[in-house]
Amino acid sequence: METTTETRTLVTEFLGTLLLVLFAVGSAVLAGEYIGTFGIALAFGFTMLALAYALGPISGCHINPAVTLGMLLAHRITLRAAIEYWIAQVVGGIVGAAVLFLIAKQVPGLATDGAFGTNGWGDRSAVNINLGGAFVAEIVMTFVFVFVVLAVTHKVAVIGFDGLPIGLALATVHLFGIPLDGTSVNPARSIGPALFAGGAAITQLWLFIVAPLIGGALAAVVHQITHPPLEPRVVADKASPDEPKPGARA
Repeated sequence: METTTETRTLVTEFLGTLLLVLFAVGSAVLAGEYIGTFGIALAFGFTMLALAYALGPISGCHINPAVTLGMLLAHRITLRAAIEYWIAQVVGGIVGAAVLFLIAKQVPGLATDGAFGTNGWGDRSAVNINLGGAFVAEIVMTFVFVFVVLAVTHKVAVIGFDGLPIGLALATVHLFGIPLDGTSVNPARSIGPALFAGGAAITQLWLFIVAPLIGGALAAVVHQITHPPLEPRVVADKASPDEPKPGARA
């Protein structure tokens, strides 16, 4: 059965977000005590890196509503496409969390309520950061991540290496943010686990939706200034200038 390009992109966004939650958040839930903050940050970065190369040519591999918002404000995708991406990403994050929850339930003594790879401030933060600090941190971290995504997928970017800085950027913001609030920078990544953790994870969830979207929007505004849309493209390999790449919808 032949599938349309639109169907392929939405399935890709769904699958990518599912896998990011399952493996990256799963590294914190299932292996956090063994790999520590550094290992969790690398899990996020490596998962993002792999998905950028595997799924980027199909959908752009946003797998993050904040990235999609940045792409929308940078005029890379239409409003309709952005809404479809957001739905696919949130559903993917929820399904990924459900699969992770099912696996975690098979581990004797592993608690799946309260934390479960969620984000939080106050007594849910390793350093007890307050609400204002978490809000600012999420805006700044998401700004950095989305700005990198927009910059390396811009038409003046060197082709063929887009996934590497994206993965490194995600790992870096996690190294910075995990002790603060668990690092969201991705509303879909936060929504899924919070639904299964319940309690304070739900009541604090709003911040990890609103702040990353603000950070993504700010990144788009600054990117329009630093990377004017009329600059010529610089091609560093033999790839076709029209070949889809991570961060830009196919």
